[in-house]
Amino acid sequence: MDKDFKMVATTIAGLEEVLADELRKLGAQNVKEGVRSVEFRGDKGFMYKANIALRTAIRILKPIKRSKIFDEEDLYEAIQRIKWERFLDVDGTFAIDAVVNSRNFTTNSHYIALKSKDAIADYFTHKYKKRPNVDLKYPDVKVHIHVHKEWLTVSLDSSGESLHKRGYRSATNIAPINEVLAAGLVLLSGYTGDENFIDPMCGSGTLLIEAAMIANNIPANINRKHFAFENWKDYDEDLYFIIQDSLLKKIKSSHFKIMGFDKAPSAVKKARQNIINANLEEFIGVHHVNFFNSKKEVFGKTTILFNPPYGERLNIDVEEFYRKIGDTLKHNYPNSTAWLITSDIQALKFVGLRTSKRVPIKNADLDCRFVKYELYEGSKKASKQPTFEE
Repeated sequence: MDKDFKMVATTIAGLEEVLADELRKLGAQNVKEGVRSVEFRGDKGFMYKANIALRTAIRILKPIKRSKIFDEEDLYEAIQRIKWERFLDVDGTFAIDAVVNSRNFTTNSHYIALKSKDAIADYFTHKYKKRPNVDLKYPDVKVHIHVHKEWLTVSLDSSGESLHKRGYRSATNIAPINEVLAAGLVLLSGYTGDENFIDPMCGSGTLLIEAAMIANNIPANINRKHFAFENWKDYDEDLYFIIQDSLLKKIKSSHFKIMGFDKAPSAVKKARQNIINANLEEFIGVHHVNFFNSKKEVFGKTTILFNPPYGERLNIDVEEFYRKIGDTLKHNYPNSTAWLITSDIQALKFVGLRTSKRVPIKNADLDCRFVKYELYEGSKKASKQPTFEE
């Protein structure tokens, strides 16, 4: 039986708690939240499972060494002390990714990556008179170097390409939302598939696809063609397929509506293509509709979740645009919960609705707020009365 070992899942700032919750539900042990990361323990099978199933992880790292260092020489020596032939063949290929956050190092991450590459290459040259090559695109082994204060952590990256690259998105719009962020927003909203879901400004359909995968319990990365761990020396293909099959058996069917609108025909076309790529066309409908001319046409409780254009993305009259968002929600979408993300914090005051929750979150380099509005049927008091729709 495989032994448990420590792993680190990285994520977007603001999604640490969501990722920790996902890990616990998946069966991880010793889950501890960090900054843009969550530590946990599991075995090899769980590492495979985490890569396939986690919605809010960017990559899953397996630390292989931790040591105290004070300069570049210490770094070089610490990396040289690792028995690299356990992980990498002399005829294999590797790549290095480095993150440095330390006053001891005035050099940038790129230089630290180069120094680390030299240490690995020299290790093989001294021992085998031959060295593995660097392949930045498709390495056999991807090594992650993390320097924080005086601590060096060397990890193997089990994911390879970032886990937000799910494998379904072939068509994108201006500033598409990252799949990991999209899934995080859906999970933060509390949506589980037991009510209707609408994205009224759906762009290329990412929020809709992530919502449909959550509603039907479809593993986030089931459409991925490759994970880095498949190149590892200890890769167990039989175990991988056992894990994959067990996750596929847990897929369920949600019978509530998932709908997207967009006023641009090109966006509708792209969204539909991505939905087909994700094999979700039976669950999601996309319509050429201007949200401001729309009204709620589904019965019962509904989650509305969207990523309206920010000033950085489109040339719009911000005040008028956000006021129209508020008016449309208030008058046309009763008995709903609306969530939107924006980096234009000032624009929120034009919505004219009281927020019941505000979550700080990052979208790429932008500081954003993810805000919630409760839209009642008539008054708050009336909303507590049972209705035929519920």
